[in-house]
Amino acid sequence: MTKLDSKIPEGPLAEKWTKHKADMKLVNPANRKRLDIIMVGTGLAGAPAAATLGELGYNVKTFCFQDTPRRAHSVAAQGGINATKNYKNDGDSVYRLFYDMIKGGDYRAREANVFRAAEVSSATIDQLTAQGVPFAREYGGTLDNRSFGGVQVSRTFYAKGQTGQQCLLGAYSGLCRQIDKGTVTMYSRRDVLEIVIIDGKARGIIARNLVTGEIERHSAHAVVLATGGYGTIYYLSTLAVNSNASIAWNAYRKGAFFANPSFIQIHPTSIPVLNDYQAKLTLMSESLRNDGRIWVPKEKADKRHPTEIPEEQRDYYLERRYPAFGNLVPHDVASRAAKERCDAGYGVGDTGLSVYLDFKDAINKQGKKAIENKYGNLFEMYEKITGINPYEQPMRIYPAGHYTMGGLWVDYNLQTTIPGLFAIGESNFSDHGANRLGASSLMQCAGDGYFIIPNTIANYLADEIHNPRFSTDLPEFDEAEKEVKEKIE
Repeated sequence: MTKLDSKIPEGPLAEKWTKHKADMKLVNPANRKRLDIIMVGTGLAGAPAAATLGELGYNVKTFCFQDTPRRAHSVAAQGGINATKNYKNDGDSVYRLFYDMIKGGDYRAREANVFRAAEVSSATIDQLTAQGVPFAREYGGTLDNRSFGGVQVSRTFYAKGQTGQQCLLGAYSGLCRQIDKGTVTMYSRRDVLEIVIIDGKARGIIARNLVTGEIERHSAHAVVLATGGYGTIYYLSTLAVNSNASIAWNAYRKGAFFANPSFIQIHPTSIPVLNDYQAKLTLMSESLRNDGRIWVPKEKADKRHPTEIPEEQRDYYLERRYPAFGNLVPHDVASRAAKERCDAGYGVGDTGLSVYLDFKDAINKQGKKAIENKYGNLFEMYEKITGINPYEQPMRIYPAGHYTMGGLWVDYNLQTTIPGLFAIGESNFSDHGANRLGASSLMQCAGDGYFIIPNTIANYLADEIHNPRFSTDLPEFDEAEKEVKEKIE
């Protein structure tokens, strides 16, 4: 029976990562050139990891489902990325971010991993800024922060409502540099269908070329999965339809354990279902709740136009129920509250399955230009999809399946229960517990890629230096390809 060993270092939380880095084995630059790593996925975990490992001198083979790494689903993240810079001088710290994530995850995340994610968050922002990510700035030129759901400090860095896209472009630029230098080989339009296990260790993959249909074999000394989550198990989720996470399921079939698989974030601010023919929903950023006020009519089944409902007949139910947080309550609280109001008969729109997100007060107080500077592209997206101008009347929103907090079980080194098979970013379970707080997803993914896996995978590869490159003619590859072809047939 497989034994779960988390390999969490001894000592206080604040010292574990520093001590662990000092204790881990290293691979010298000459030996790195002899080691191959397969990276499956090119989002905000995979692209930084591949670029960083390539920069270190490893031979990296990177695979993505799309035609370019720039189309990884990380582009869909809108609202921001957390870091403990405390630029607002409002009491933020590494411990505060750690505490918010642990509490927000209903105490079901692994404390050591969460503290480490918070610890590397500031370095992650510095890295992305250095790569040219156009984070919003204050008038004086310093990086701006905004608040986010579930916390009482401002620690979220953002690039309008395109934070995921801009961060991914920064990571992609680093990846392209390594592709040009020859340390990373890019395989796009590939669907990875099988993990090859040799003598109990992950030693390669079977991939399908989505253009030619050809079945390909690739070997390596270690395999890293950065394939995102499985939120598309909900028919109307906010994920791209090709966010299939099938290789993570394949890893499970090969013996990698899953953890917290039922913990899927239901995001409160999705555009509601518009017709019976939709295949997915579109997310509206968490950041909108900074200035938007959520309400429903006080009368059941009130079909009046929202601008015709006077203030005293509106129920700002989050502000009423949770005065300390107001509209910035955590995701799960806001989602449950919206569903409860709609189930009770107070929902709006033709289906009654939505609530209002209203910017009237913010526009009156700050001016339309200020709101446009913060959320302009989000407002344009909403109008393009719904035909409603949110500057003139409230948005309508409803909860939808979004981010997965569960995933492949990993130890402190981000290795699964299969030796040599690592899982980073959203594809692992370790950091988010039962309710992810906004803007910690990009933080964990980029932190895993830039600053954690390059250290921990070296600890594993230090014992692999004596192994030459694995031939793809081995019987294990023959058997894996045979299984893949039978399944396709």
